[in-house]
Amino acid sequence: MEWCFGYGEPVREPQPARRRDGTAVERYIDARAHRILQRVPQSRTARWLVEFAVFALKQGWACVFGAAMLVLLFATAVWYPDGASLARNDFVTLAAVAIQILMVAFRLETLRELRVIILFHIVGTGMELFKTSVGSWIYEGDGVLHLLNVPLYSGFMYASVGSYLVRVYRLFDLRFERYPRRWITAILAVLIYVNFFSHHYIWDARWLLLLAILAVYGPCMMHFRIFRARLRMPIVVAFVLVALFIWIAENVATWSQAWSYPNQADGWELVSIAKLGSWLLLMIISVVLVAWVYPPLPLDVAPEGADDGQRPGH
Repeated sequence: MEWCFGYGEPVREPQPARRRDGTAVERYIDARAHRILQRVPQSRTARWLVEFAVFALKQGWACVFGAAMLVLLFATAVWYPDGASLARNDFVTLAAVAIQILMVAFRLETLRELRVIILFHIVGTGMELFKTSVGSWIYEGDGVLHLLNVPLYSGFMYASVGSYLVRVYRLFDLRFERYPRRWITAILAVLIYVNFFSHHYIWDARWLLLLAILAVYGPCMMHFRIFRARLRMPIVVAFVLVALFIWIAENVATWSQAWSYPNQADGWELVSIAKLGSWLLLMIISVVLVAWVYPPLPLDVAPEGADDGQRPGH
């Protein structure tokens, strides 16, 4: 038995099936939490301390690729030599490729996740090529690993979002109530993606699209498991929270001169908080892409790769 926390008092629910998938790091976090919980006093406070520690570890692990990219951008902005024979943009691209290869080689990332990340590369790079051509933002610095005015490391920044989402989906055993039909979300994602291009020439429909997000996803409740606690929140709230953290990361990236907006041409300044709306729209595209690889599961469906204690064939 275990505790399940929602908006009201905790209720007990059956122990979930133990998963066989995931990476060695993820299984290690869960195993350590089990051992620690066996030694701590069985009080509500002790349980919540363990849950908080596991939550922090899992969130940190979900962000590992994005965090590595931010550290790479920050470090090269501060320490990369101006006269180096290899351009900084090319070094960042090669280092990002190396990080990706190492994560797969050491099984810190699954091949299924890699497919999602490649998809994010394609979708993100396509938008980058257009947005830089119309002056929405610019990339500085030289290099040969570019497509037109876009350094190839830009695709890894979109991939960071995809990597985070697929990891969170698995790490927190996400379940959903009243998840919208995927064909409806796909249409919404296509409209959002088109608007990123079309608003430069015709009416900007972003406010209408934000209302559509609320209408489509508003009734949906997301359930997530940290270690033993099962919590829930409206999925729209989760979208806003992730968009906020992406905005914070964007400020680090623009300070590191990964790219810059027109208002930052004369010196760095905080990215407008209005960008939260853009990141929220991008979140929907990201969620829809992940949902086609990891179909959203209702509460009563066991995860793929779960171990129900039976041998194969029984």
